[in-house]
Amino acid sequence: MSNGRVLMANRQGQYVIKLTGDVRMTLCTTIDSCLNTMFLDPKFSSVTVDVTEAQGIDSTSLGLLAKISRLATPKMGHIPLLISSHPDITRIVESMGFKDRVYTMVTQSEMTEATQLVEADITPLDEDVARDRVLEAHKILMSLNENNRQAFKELVECIENQIN
Repeated sequence: MSNGRVLMANRQGQYVIKLTGDVRMTLCTTIDSCLNTMFLDPKFSSVTVDVTEAQGIDSTSLGLLAKISRLATPKMGHIPLLISSHPDITRIVESMGFKDRVYTMVTQSEMTEATQLVEADITPLDEDVARDRVLEAHKILMSLNENNRQAFKELVECIENQIN
């Protein structure tokens, strides 16, 4: 699998975030940085997440995708769009409870093809920040449904114990 990358585009407040390759926890601060850029933009009006070129995605990254939706939905008045064309990635996203609750899911869109994507600067990751992002991401996933709560309960407790 190729290293993960985060690409982003903005056209008058309409954002596209594209995740490619193997998307792992090491990109969590970069994804979070993109999220901050969007929400500090007074013109922000929409976000589309494109995972059509993702080869893998871990639970921390999924939690951050849920965070994007959680913050964007009230500003947009509807849930964001997620584009996923790989059955394995789609299955993972759906198993987390994203479909129709967190994202409107489609298999393709012309929007990202016509948008000029730029690779986001990699934000350095230190241990404390990483731990905080992993904890936050998994708490968000746990809030989506009972299956997630059971799946990530021990991990969240373990991280919280490390902090204390």
